[in-house]
Amino acid sequence: MISAVLDTNVLASGFVGLERPQSVPGELIRRWGDAVYILIVSDHILIELDRTFADRYFSSRMTGVGIEAAIQSLRQNAVVHPITVHVRGVATQPKDDLVVATAVSAGAAYLVTVDRPLQAVGQHEGVTMLSPRQFLDVLKART
Repeated sequence: MISAVLDTNVLASGFVGLERPQSVPGELIRRWGDAVYILIVSDHILIELDRTFADRYFSSRMTGVGIEAAIQSLRQNAVVHPITVHVRGVATQPKDDLVVATAVSAGAAYLVTVDRPLQAVGQHEGVTMLSPRQFLDVLKART
């Protein structure tokens, strides 16, 4: 089974889009829930996600209970992997290097991100960086 790290924005958009069939990030979360792929997160990603959910855009679209349930679901059902590999200068922002480091540390096949400069990197240490749509296409091709 393939494994992937979804960046914070993809995760947050995915949980918001769970009820919308046309939402690509929502479809990625649904497919993870259906055990189509292994979702990997780190404590860094979970902390960032909690901060992202506090943003007005997301907090106006999800209840506090829904946000708590999303974080709890990730803690219980995703693979929470420690960051063991140092990554520097791959992303345009150091906090995004920690997301890349999560993927490299866990040996994930994919890093799914909306960050275009990171997508442009293409691959780093065996991790392929894709947009949500590209990753959904990969999943569809495997089923």
